[in-house]
Amino acid sequence: MKASFVSNMSLQNAMRITVASAQKEMLKVQEESVTGRHADVGAELGAKTARTLNLHRDLQRMESLKSTNALTTQRLAASQEALGQMSTAANDAMGVLIALSGITSADQLQLAQKNIGDALSTFTAAANTSFSGEYLFAGINSDVMPFNDYSQTSPVSDAKAAFDAAFLAHFGFDQTDLAVSTIDPADMQSFIGSLETSFMGVDWENNWSNASNENMESRISASETVQSSTNTNVDGMRHMALGLVIGKELLALNISEASRKTVSDAAIDYMGRAVSGIDGERSKLGISESRVTQANTSLDAQITILSTSIKDMEGIDTYEAATRVTTLESQLSLAYTLTSRIQNLSLLNYL
Repeated sequence: MKASFVSNMSLQNAMRITVASAQKEMLKVQEESVTGRHADVGAELGAKTARTLNLHRDLQRMESLKSTNALTTQRLAASQEALGQMSTAANDAMGVLIALSGITSADQLQLAQKNIGDALSTFTAAANTSFSGEYLFAGINSDVMPFNDYSQTSPVSDAKAAFDAAFLAHFGFDQTDLAVSTIDPADMQSFIGSLETSFMGVDWENNWSNASNENMESRISASETVQSSTNTNVDGMRHMALGLVIGKELLALNISEASRKTVSDAAIDYMGRAVSGIDGERSKLGISESRVTQANTSLDAQITILSTSIKDMEGIDTYEAATRVTTLESQLSLAYTLTSRIQNLSLLNYL
């Protein structure tokens, strides 16, 4: 006869393998039930994996554009707000200039001079508006403050020094000289004309503006870019600075009523051109805002299509995955119970 030995070792090994396999499957199914996609996309899709990778790349690009568009929208909104402040300051200054018609009172002239100076300060602050660490109206020189402060006194600004030098060169005396009362309207008009030539030429960029003429542009879709701000070299801002400066510097001088009217008329004309120019820049940026909105609508549609395509390829039935998790939990619980009982099998317990 042949004697056979009974051992529970093989049963224990079998249960251990079963438990390990179930635990591995449990981890996979739990991940799938949470993410809603195959745990190993490559293994499940095979040759179709390259296609889903391309879809993911396109989706990331669309989402990145949406994120940058949000920043572009904020940049445009900040630019519009600053330009709105400039336009309001220009209109207020124009109102002051119009109200000065026929006024010769020194006190009223000094008050008007102060109001125009306040408008110039508002204009300067708005021109130097920054967003996310970048100056909005500096063009592509976004890290450089675009507009010099005319009212700076220590040291005196280049723009102020240039104005004083131009006045002295044209009339032969400075603004404090009593001879200013001899300036006739024609000579005043000639001086203002020379200032316009200076402001509209290279002297503007030498004394007033540090901005680039090239505006910032932002990509809003795969094939479209928009102007996302403007710069301090545009005609509207030059005219505003010119109108405010001649108002601030010349109106309160001891000049004849006729010469003062020449100054007032010129300042009003420049302020009108400033309002028109600045509002024109606001319109351009408004068009950019509209294009960003349209681009976002298109991007949303594309993102929806791509997300749906990816889900169709990689997605799983989450209800089925949850059922599998429950089943595996039951199987593991049973396996643990059987393993515990097998480990307790011993002849010693029955002797």
